[in-house]
Amino acid sequence: METKRILIKQLKENIGQEVKLCGWVSARRDMGKLIFIDLRDESLSSVQAVILPSNKEAGTTGQAIRNEWIIEISGQVNKRPEKMINNDIENGDIEIEIKTINILNEATTPPFDTGTDGTEINEEIRLKYKYIDLRRNRMQKNIRFRHELIRFVRNYLSDENFFEIETPILTKSTPEGARDYIVPSRIYNGKFYALPQSPQQYKQLLMSSGFGKYFQIARCFRDEDTRGDRQPEFTQMDLEMSFVEQNDVMSIIEKMMIELVSKLSPEKKIQQIPFPRLKYADVMTKYGTDRPDIRENKDDPNILAFCWVVDFPFFEKDKNGGWTFTHNPFSMPKPEDMDKLMNKENIGEILTTQYDIVLNGFEVGGGSIRNHSAKALKKVFEIMGYEEERITNNFGHMLNALGSGTPPHGGIAWGLDRLVMLLRNESSIREVIAFPKTGEGRDLLMDSPSEILKEQLDELGIKINPSQSKTE
Repeated sequence: METKRILIKQLKENIGQEVKLCGWVSARRDMGKLIFIDLRDESLSSVQAVILPSNKEAGTTGQAIRNEWIIEISGQVNKRPEKMINNDIENGDIEIEIKTINILNEATTPPFDTGTDGTEINEEIRLKYKYIDLRRNRMQKNIRFRHELIRFVRNYLSDENFFEIETPILTKSTPEGARDYIVPSRIYNGKFYALPQSPQQYKQLLMSSGFGKYFQIARCFRDEDTRGDRQPEFTQMDLEMSFVEQNDVMSIIEKMMIELVSKLSPEKKIQQIPFPRLKYADVMTKYGTDRPDIRENKDDPNILAFCWVVDFPFFEKDKNGGWTFTHNPFSMPKPEDMDKLMNKENIGEILTTQYDIVLNGFEVGGGSIRNHSAKALKKVFEIMGYEEERITNNFGHMLNALGSGTPPHGGIAWGLDRLVMLLRNESSIREVIAFPKTGEGRDLLMDSPSEILKEQLDELGIKINPSQSKTE
């Protein structure tokens, strides 16, 4: 009967048995008579295997093996002699006596060592060879933690009767704060889709559609200039609820965050529960930022100081002296300021129902109660100086939907990458994304953005202006 493959983490359950293992070679040591091979697999475990002098065939194969080769071995799990036990390494009390060994795939010499945490290696080299960088233990744990966090969110919100609903990636270009990534249409020549900066409009349309509780692990895209620890594409945990007020949304998020930390990061301590609720004007006066770091001890990496920031101004002056929104145009003002909005009076004094959740000096989420009145939303765009035609062209679909009978609603979105970064004590979101881009938006692994064929440009009716093209 053929020996069934097991994972290295299961070896302790199979002492004295013959097993089959598959994985990567971390090291090979030829001691003359004995050949030792350190093998690791996807269980994040490793073990030492040995080829004895009597096994000539395996010995010949073993001599050819190099680091990062993929091999399959069959052999017996033995306890090490007492004097050979190494308590400083995993599985240091056992080893595999190799019976047979097969090379499944050879490997070129890796560009860097995956046995370290990788922080000593130039980041651009790591990004270029990300598929190798991901083999290191730290990166494996970060990406697996991200999976566990997403699974927790899905289970938690599903138990709270939320529906996970996907919204389109090809959508319409509308002003939402950042620059859109646009996608030319081949069929409708001269017209364009946009990639969503967020699912904001679609999730509100779902509230119009009668789905009382929605969520999504949503991919978002923003064509921003180089801005430090940002990515052109990122992931949000997006959520919306009908028939709610500000406290309803904040309450469910706070409870979910507390349970998430307790279950996934039990080594961490939340500084204050319930989370403090701070007014925008107060935090700006005290901290000079709307993302205050309120940790009492900033030297403790396991302290999580959550807080809410509320009572944001709805509008601010833009560079041309007109009014623009501070967060998004779909927010509802505080009830006591609704008359100011409708009459377009004292605009700078209007406060919004926006609420941001801040963790250790980073904004990890933001949301608001939305304007569910078409008339009130239209006033927002009028205050921003939009002409009637532009309002209709950009947002007519939203006004029509709100006018069709839309319940009061509100929601929030987390920056999932940033939250994982903070819970994993990483310094950059690039450390918790499987295939990130550089701060300048380049994918060094795929070498993109890249040129496309002239035939493709012709199909799309696009001509490149050589004076504006940029090459690296």
